[in-house]
Amino acid sequence: MKTQNRQNELIEKYLIELDKHISELKSGKAKKIFQIKDFAELLFVHPRHLSNTIYKALGKSPCDIYEKKLMGISKELMLTTDLSIAAIARHLTYDPSNFSKFFKRFEGITPKQFREKQKIKN
Repeated sequence: MKTQNRQNELIEKYLIELDKHISELKSGKAKKIFQIKDFAELLFVHPRHLSNTIYKALGKSPCDIYEKKLMGISKELMLTTDLSIAAIARHLTYDPSNFSKFFKRFEGITPKQFREKQKIKN
């Protein structure tokens, strides 16, 4: 039972740190995009232990959870601001070309296509 409690505590702490980081990215205060090793360091665990624990309990890797949240704020910034795609990428600490590749991998279309498609809908 203690093991499960520790696992739940680790997952909860990861999600709290993730939400803090996402908030910092959204507000432009983050200096870089965190990697799993950064979260593991904050939580005083090995990155593999963090990944394994989260995957075992949630069926998703920490990266999957993180990237889904990044996509959410990416879309939000595209729909609620007039910032260019490149400016949004830099705001989220991405190189603009890498941001477009990241976005297209998840959404199936480029950020520009996404924004244009949403404008047509509204």
